[in-house]
Amino acid sequence: MIENYENKSLIGAVNLSKTFNKQKVLKNVSIDFNAGERISLSGPNGAGKTTLIRCILGQYTYEGELNVLGLNPQKHHEDIMKEVGFVPQIPPPLKMTVKEMFDFFSKLTDTPSENFLKISTDLGLMVKDNYKKPFLKLSGGMKQKLLVAFALGRNPKILLMDEPSANLDPKAREVFFDYLKNYDKDTLMILSSHRISEISVLVNRAVEMDLGEVIIDKKI
Repeated sequence: MIENYENKSLIGAVNLSKTFNKQKVLKNVSIDFNAGERISLSGPNGAGKTTLIRCILGQYTYEGELNVLGLNPQKHHEDIMKEVGFVPQIPPPLKMTVKEMFDFFSKLTDTPSENFLKISTDLGLMVKDNYKKPFLKLSGGMKQKLLVAFALGRNPKILLMDEPSANLDPKAREVFFDYLKNYDKDTLMILSSHRISEISVLVNRAVEMDLGEVIIDKKI
């Protein structure tokens, strides 16, 4: 059971490490992310940003301690994902049709599909014209708009977004950032992006990683 964690640490890591093929890509990371924070997670390729996000999502095993909403992300993956909106850097190769995805996410998150439909439409996606198409057959921009809609429309406690605007056209990017500016003030928002200037007006904390370590962590 997930408690009400407002004004508390929603994500906490202590000596979090991850190794691939004998190479340590996360090195004893200790950090807390709190309700209401808007965080830019930056760093060069290979810094460990995406690996940290995937540990938080319960997709990787790891060493050290990690809790998300007071739970272990590996043991309680499904419970946690009901409260996390996630936009991946690379869209998954889902064979579900667009209509099936709307039904799936609506049932999974107990969210009216109209919420997702409105955001998708605002982003410029003609959803009903594409209902029968498999997700993996959509263009990169269309996939991104859908994933953003499914993340934002459910009003999660945590928003994790890995290069979320990379495939969005200029108009959709403008709409997307307007949504973020006006989002629930209690939601923890973590934006991993190479476009720091683009997200600078949104964030109140900057975390920079390099070679698997946090090298900068400051409030803005």
